[in-house]
Amino acid sequence: MTNKKNKSKKIFVFSGIGILLVILIAAVVIGSKKEPVIVVQTEKVSRRTITQVVTASGNIQPEIIVKITPEVSGEIIDLPVVEGQKVKKGQLLVKIRPDTYVAQLQQSQAYLQSQLAAVQLSKANYQYAEATYKRMQELYKKQLASDQDLENSKTQYEVAKAQYQSAQANVEQAQAQVKVAEDNLRKTTIHSPMDGIVSQLNSKLGERVVGTSMMSGTEIMDIADLGSMEAQVNVDENDVVLVSVGDTAILSVDAYPNKKIKGVVYQIATTGTTTGAGTQEQVTNFLVKIHITDKSIELRPGMSVTADIETATHKDVIAVPIQSVTIRTAKPQSPNHGDENVQTANSQTKKTSEKTEEVVFIVKNGVAKMVPVKRGISDDNYTEIVSGLQGGEEVVSGSFKAINRELSDGSKVRIENNRRSFATASGE
Repeated sequence: MTNKKNKSKKIFVFSGIGILLVILIAAVVIGSKKEPVIVVQTEKVSRRTITQVVTASGNIQPEIIVKITPEVSGEIIDLPVVEGQKVKKGQLLVKIRPDTYVAQLQQSQAYLQSQLAAVQLSKANYQYAEATYKRMQELYKKQLASDQDLENSKTQYEVAKAQYQSAQANVEQAQAQVKVAEDNLRKTTIHSPMDGIVSQLNSKLGERVVGTSMMSGTEIMDIADLGSMEAQVNVDENDVVLVSVGDTAILSVDAYPNKKIKGVVYQIATTGTTTGAGTQEQVTNFLVKIHITDKSIELRPGMSVTADIETATHKDVIAVPIQSVTIRTAKPQSPNHGDENVQTANSQTKKTSEKTEEVVFIVKNGVAKMVPVKRGISDDNYTEIVSGLQGGEEVVSGSFKAINRELSDGSKVRIENNRRSFATASGE
């Protein structure tokens, strides 16, 4: 009797455990079929003014800068200016030792004098030979001179004439040599070509410099007009196509961290400069020059600058946060079921024929809907939507993970905008 009771008790216990297991399994199955709810942050689609900006960095430089390079070689014997000094047009900058060039001038002048004397002698010989030839012609007409006499006098006349012409040419050559020597002597003294400041001084008193007649010459100093400054910035090859002459630029100079300086793009390089060629760090930039219109700040050559070039502005356009736009695979078109060949071809090229499109997710009644959009220009925070939205929709703006990975068309969502700033920043 006791055994039967124990057996009934065991059956009851195991039955209860079995029922409990069935309930737990059913709960797990039902829970797994329940669609998860994705937490998102949203923002109303509104109209804004979007200004597209290209950012580039570079240096401040004078618009006008003249490199002072000597045309003759020699030792600097006078250097009356220092770096940073203001100079006037015509002011003495450099004097090179003139001794060699004085000697060359004196030598060329002496050669000229000798040639002038030679031309006087040849002129006298020419005049004498000419008179003799004329007299011989008169005698020949009166049959008082032979053919041989006439021929000899003619030859002497032509020789004297050629010698006289040669002497005149030698004089012209000697005069040219004197001019060259005078010019070289004058070039030993260099004066400022304009009003400005000595922005860079490379040479010292007593140093020997090389003239431009020999290779490239020595750059003694730079004279710059600091009243007209520019920013020279390097723009990436992908962004330079957006920049145009006349675009407004807002400049930030490291030396004036709390000051914004206005400028205007006036020159864009047509040829790029490549650095790190053949490596993963290869970069091609284009030099863009920006005229600085703000004259209230004292800028110096070489200062670091960052330029925000405003390349386009669209007013009163539909805009969404930049992070709201993501990329999804476009929905394929329905195939023609009557054409098996087309179906076969589509299945074989499925991977290569898939296209992507830019989309945003809008929320309505707790459900996310994927909407294809076409973007226009963008600023730091918002991007223009050219087509796809009408305005006023509730667009998903966070989190990064939800927009780019979790959301799909028809996903159930829960809006928690009080978490927006944290969630967006953390990318969760």
